[in-house]
Amino acid sequence: MIKIGIIIGSVRPGRNGVNVARWVHDLAVKRDDAHFELIDLADFALPHLDEPLPAAVGQYAHAHTKAWSERIAAFDGFVFVTPEYNHSTSGALKNAIDFLYAEWQDKAAGFVGYGADGGVRATEHLRQVLGQLKVADVPGQVSLSLHHDFENMAVFSPAEHQEAMVTTMLDQVVAWSGALKPLRAAA
Repeated sequence: MIKIGIIIGSVRPGRNGVNVARWVHDLAVKRDDAHFELIDLADFALPHLDEPLPAAVGQYAHAHTKAWSERIAAFDGFVFVTPEYNHSTSGALKNAIDFLYAEWQDKAAGFVGYGADGGVRATEHLRQVLGQLKVADVPGQVSLSLHHDFENMAVFSPAEHQEAMVTTMLDQVVAWSGALKPLRAAA
């Protein structure tokens, strides 16, 4: 069965991403076409990139990198739940992506962004970064506005139409993850 990791892309105290990711996960586990798991960056406590060799070499020196590598390698695709900080994704998520290389390749990715303007700039930045890692990003995405999908910019209360957006994005991530499986097997 296809395995999709839902990555909580912020480690900030009081972050909105945990509730957003749980909402996506709750919708996802109602499906029977894939297995979905939450991945919380906070659980890995990754420091600023501290590997002596480039990730493309695949020779990791630190236990935290090896644990992160093992976790990410186990999945066929991902949903990145990202805040938008200063017109980009979080530094923690970018850092976590940069720790690895082959573990990301030939997998699919969907995006759930949140912020003042729905996290769209963070999502666009992630598309560029992940494209360099041979991650196939799907066109369907979810954009959650702090003004319309949160009460007082803190309590997550998604608009009714957002559930359909999640379904579309998940349909695409699951399909693309399956379609890319032969490339992953060949590697």
